[in-house]
Amino acid sequence: MTYVDGFVVVAPTANKDRYIAHAEAARMLLREFGATRNVEGWGDDVPRGEVNDLWGAVDARDGETVLFSWIEYPDKASRDAAGQQMMSDPRMEQLGPMPFDGQRMIFGGFEVISEAGPGGDCGYVDGVVLPVAVARRDDYRRFAETSAAAFLDHGATRVVDGFGDDVPVGKVTDFRRAARVQDGETVAFGWIEWPSKAVRDRGWEALMNDERLSGGGDRPFDGKRMMFGGFVPVVDG
Repeated sequence: MTYVDGFVVVAPTANKDRYIAHAEAARMLLREFGATRNVEGWGDDVPRGEVNDLWGAVDARDGETVLFSWIEYPDKASRDAAGQQMMSDPRMEQLGPMPFDGQRMIFGGFEVISEAGPGGDCGYVDGVVLPVAVARRDDYRRFAETSAAAFLDHGATRVVDGFGDDVPVGKVTDFRRAARVQDGETVAFGWIEWPSKAVRDRGWEALMNDERLSGGGDRPFDGKRMMFGGFVPVVDG
C-alpha cells in the first residue's frame, strides 16, 4: 500500500445509520474499482484546540459528528483510475443523496512515507492532520518511523503516515486551510490503529513518558497546528 485518499467529514449525529449504510455500499464499489481498504471512523474523542482542530476543519456544528476516513490503494495510478471510474459509473449516483454535507468535506491524496505494524482487528483509530515543510520530508519520515516504533511497543497494531501529494483547494473548506498551511508547506495525514479504546488509553499513558515522541526536541512540524482525535471504525474493509 503506497497511496491514500484521506478525508475529514462532518455528518449529523442523527444520520449515523444512514451514513454507515451509504459508506458500506460505496466501499463495495471502491473495492471493485481497485481500492484495497476503506475505513470510516466515527468521532469519539475529538478535542478542541487552541489554534485549530478537526471540528473547525469542517466547520462542525451542534448536533454533528466529525469523521476521519481513508481509502487505501496499491499506488497512485490505481487511485487515479478508481477516481475516473467513480466519476463515470452510474452506480455511484444510485447510492442516493449523501448523508453528510459534501461542501464541508475535506480530502486529498497522500503518498505513504512510513508504514509499520502488521495490523489486525482495528477497534479504535487515532487520526492526525498537520502541516509540514516540504523541505523537511525526510526529517518527517524519520520522525514518523521512530514514533511508529514507540506506538507499536505500547499496544498499537499499525501506524501509517502520508505526505501531501494531491491536496486541492476547496471552495468552503480544505486541508490546507484547516492546517493553516504556510508558504513552503504541505499537509501530512496519518493514523494509528489500536485493538480497542482501552488499549489506546493505556498506550497513551505510557507514551507520555516515551522520549521517542519528542523528536529529540526538534519535531519537524508545528505541533500547535496539529489536529487529532480518536475514532471508532464503523466501516472497515
